[in-house]
Amino acid sequence: MRITHEFGPYFNKDSKVLILGSIPSVKSREEGFYYAHPKNRFWTTLSKVYQEDIPQTIQDKKSFLKKHHIALWDVIESCEIEGSSDSTIKNVIPNDILSLVKKTEITTIFTTGKKAKQLYDKYCYPKTKIEAIYLPSTSPAYCPRNITELLFTAYMQIKK
Repeated sequence: MRITHEFGPYFNKDSKVLILGSIPSVKSREEGFYYAHPKNRFWTTLSKVYQEDIPQTIQDKKSFLKKHHIALWDVIESCEIEGSSDSTIKNVIPNDILSLVKKTEITTIFTTGKKAKQLYDKYCYPKTKIEAIYLPSTSPAYCPRNITELLFTAYMQIKK
């Protein structure tokens, strides 16, 4: 099934870090914001990185991101996908990541998951010329690493 990204990037003009996923999950599309699946470890991980309470509402999440100068978006504007499975993604049309970078102070880009990194490198890096740093997926479908390992082996880089 072909889907289109249903909500825009979250950013502020003073965003310094951009975190990119592939495309929102079914649950995130339903909720209208990033990493909405209750078993996704994204918000838990970021809250531990910054030693803060886990943001609960969309407004809390936006306030958290603004406070820490983090922008969120996805590499894909539209694609064919089955459910929320990155392994089924085909016929990608990428988002214009460069236009977002130009509106902000973004100097560091992270990708969450292998598919986001692969697609960023293919479609976006040639335009942005900013090397993306790979972060392991926080998806509940990605289980080999526990939250502590995710936190300390990768996500602490965001805070530097």
